Amino acid sequence: MIYVVIPTYNEKENICDLVKKIFRLNIENLKILVIDDNSPDGTYEALLEIKDDFPLEIIKRPGKMGLGSAYIEGFKYALSQGAEMIVEMDADFSHNPNKIPELVQCIKDGNDLCIGSRCVEGGCTIGWNAKRKIFSRSAQMFSRLMLGLKTKDVTGGFRCYHKKIFDKVDLNKIKSTGYSFQEEILYYIEKAGFKIKEIPISFIDRKRGKSKLHFKEITDLLKNVIRLRFKR
Repeated sequence: MIYVVIPTYNEKENICDLVKKIFRLNIENLKILVIDDNSPDGTYEALLEIKDDFPLEIIKRPGKMGLGSAYIEGFKYALSQGAEMIVEMDADFSHNPNKIPELVQCIKDGNDLCIGSRCVEGGCTIGWNAKRKIFSRSAQMFSRLMLGLKTKDVTGGFRCYHKKIFDKVDLNKIKSTGYSFQEEILYYIEKAGFKIKEIPISFIDRKRGKSKLHFKEITDLLKNVIRLRFKR
């Protein structure tokens, strides 16, 4: 079974269309799990309207608790339901759902983690201004240098995990509740010696809704990387 785990906060404009497009791919034994942090825009209510039409599951949380904590809760739930693979992705179409079959096939080919990467040949970012590109590249370099990571796109959030990763990587050990979850779980996966492959993607900046990346998330990312570095 494959679970696609999607955190949401104020994604009413995107999430239902995304769910429908994923299920149109006709991937066998696939379910979608949406973790909504009590979005005030009606994201949860919009999902309820289509829930009975698809193998769609929803967890509604009491408030905005962070991207990382949403993924941890979602991964635990998916594993408890017998997931063989877990795909994580954004709700805003920055990640092209048509790439999901390629991520899944990458795991079937013998890899433990497959990352949709902006930083390998053929990968790119579309629609970002110069300031955001500079920040992203700086964060990538900082994280790779501080943690000794070999993966090129360490902040990317379009990934497919094989369930065996979580036999060695304890989700309860992960302290990052925000965007730095991506670096922290990757750090433990690399440290455990799992096989990782990056495939090129085009990351397209959202067309609808507002970005959730704020200054606090940036500072938290830096703090968590430093915490992991000195813990090591």
